[in-house]
Amino acid sequence: MELLKFEIKIEASPEKVWSVLWDDFSYRQWTSAFCEGSFYKGTLEEDSKVQFLDPDNNGMFSKVVKNIPGKEMIFLHLGEIYSGIETPMDWGDATESWFLEGDEELTSLRLEINSSEEFKSFFEEKIPEAIQNVKNLSENQF
Repeated sequence: MELLKFEIKIEASPEKVWSVLWDDFSYRQWTSAFCEGSFYKGTLEEDSKVQFLDPDNNGMFSKVVKNIPGKEMIFLHLGEIYSGIETPMDWGDATESWFLEGDEELTSLRLEINSSEEFKSFFEEKIPEAIQNVKNLSENQF
């Protein structure tokens, strides 16, 4: 596993950025960087399971390890989904951690992903576009 780190400054409050990240409508917009039509199924409550899916019901499933609204969200990725069928994978500590720090005017959004070599280039290519989408939505939505 390799820890990949991404960070962006956003001219919006942490609460606004949090809303853009996890509200269904805006989530679908910013995650288009990964796949057009991406969405999640399930709840984001701690210890719950969530599925991250594309329009064909392919994707991955994860456990919500931590959810501190406006501050921190951590997922442990557990496996892949093909045509809606979950397949557990032995990814070890494959975590995705979102951190927000700031005030009413400026938020630092930091993303840390424990990635296997298999997914590293995908994340390095797609994450910058995805967090730029989060920035654009946070700064330009009313």
